[in-house]
Amino acid sequence: MAHTDNSVGIDLGISTFATLSNGQKIDAPKPLKKRIKKYRKLSKSFSKKTKGSNRYEKVRLRVAKFSFGMLRKHAKLKDTRTDFLHKLSTEIIRENQTIVLEV
Repeated sequence: MAHTDNSVGIDLGISTFATLSNGQKIDAPKPLKKRIKKYRKLSKSFSKKTKGSNRYEKVRLRVAKFSFGMLRKHAKLKDTRTDFLHKLSTEIIRENQTIVLEV
């Protein structure tokens, strides 16, 4: 591996996953955002229904079906997140000698 004297500062953010001191902005993976948004929307809809009503039962079944699928999806989310972090950290480490993070 080649020796470099590059250094970079990393600022973790809300709208973007991270911003590097060289101006590069890194977004979180899109599938992750989409799955989380869908789950939140369904869960919120379920919490607003009156217990025992027909609509409550319909949404309860959708949540149960989604949750059963979510067991597999949670594993996939975890894998997506882990893969993204490993690839990003490896890239940053290979390109820079010094890395500074905000606290």
